[in-house]
Amino acid sequence: MISEKFGNRFSYDVVDVIKMKPLAVQPFDLKNKSLIFTSVNAVDSFFNNGFKPNEDFTDKNYNRIYCVGPKTKRKLRQYGFGSFKMKRHAQELSEFIIENSAKEQFLHFCGNLALDVLNKTLPLQNISYKKVFMYETELLYPKVETSYDAVAFFSPSGVRSFVRHNSIEGKELFSLGHTTTLELRKHTKDKIYTSTESHFEDLLETIIHHD
Repeated sequence: MISEKFGNRFSYDVVDVIKMKPLAVQPFDLKNKSLIFTSVNAVDSFFNNGFKPNEDFTDKNYNRIYCVGPKTKRKLRQYGFGSFKMKRHAQELSEFIIENSAKEQFLHFCGNLALDVLNKTLPLQNISYKKVFMYETELLYPKVETSYDAVAFFSPSGVRSFVRHNSIEGKELFSLGHTTTLELRKHTKDKIYTSTESHFEDLLETIIHHD
């Protein structure tokens, strides 16, 4: 996809900065719970572990499914499930839940390094919320010797891994989504170009448009 979008306009490298490891989680009863997914990896691990949501709205014990980003929504659809509400990033989802779904009990299926946006906001509003770790993210902390004019980041954990041994000062910075930009902002005051739609294709368009 990258080569199709960029053609001969840019040269680029892909650097592995994180590694995902799915966790074995014994399925448990999801009765009366609303489910939150903020990543594709969490969706895959959830279903691969044998969890079975109940989307039968005629059943009082059905599960509402909330998610962050269109990519996560599409992944849920691949497993045959829709989403009650999709938001672009965790802060938007938090605001929606507080305003519209405060009486529900939430299980957030995520990775061990998931940002604490929901964890810091929902319990303060007396909303039942619990994280369930479905995968582990290992930060690889690579040392990149090549000098680049621009760097694109796809996740907050990717930012933390990269900046350990590499400088981002003076480079064009591109970010996939709001939460990744928030993490980048901790490490630089330079301008950050953020993909507003929080999916990979839009990030590539953001890079092309900036050029």
